[in-house]
Amino acid sequence: MTRPAVGADHPKPEDSNELAPRFDAAGLITAVATDAATGTVLMVAHMNAEALARTLTTGEAWYWSRSRGELWHKGATSGETQRVVEVRVDCDQDAVWLKVEPQGKGAACHTGRRSCFYRRVEPDDNGGGRLVFDDAPALFDPGEVYKR
Repeated sequence: MTRPAVGADHPKPEDSNELAPRFDAAGLITAVATDAATGTVLMVAHMNAEALARTLTTGEAWYWSRSRGELWHKGATSGETQRVVEVRVDCDQDAVWLKVEPQGKGAACHTGRRSCFYRRVEPDDNGGGRLVFDDAPALFDPGEVYKR
């Protein structure tokens, strides 16, 4: 896997069979994880080159935690790992899509829910919106798991 320099010419990435991810200036690429069976969007995270390489090598999802500044094996603490079924990149290789089989209880969110997208936005009359919780109960207690 090669990594072109940020801003470097990358000839027709949409026509190439070479994996050449276009990481941003911070060395990250956006990663979207969906449930391989249902298509549900589970989470959006980031990967650096090492996280992507470990994901491809191990068959489990690895990410880069921007808040902790460290490599993150999804589910290492909670047991909610993600077995990777398929990895795709978009046309210019600046985003990654992981189709995964959630393990453990099936939670992808640190709140203990199946998906990080458990709230929908309903427009209000002022051009803004309010958040409405869908029926998304926690599958585990994050206070217990993460000892917060």
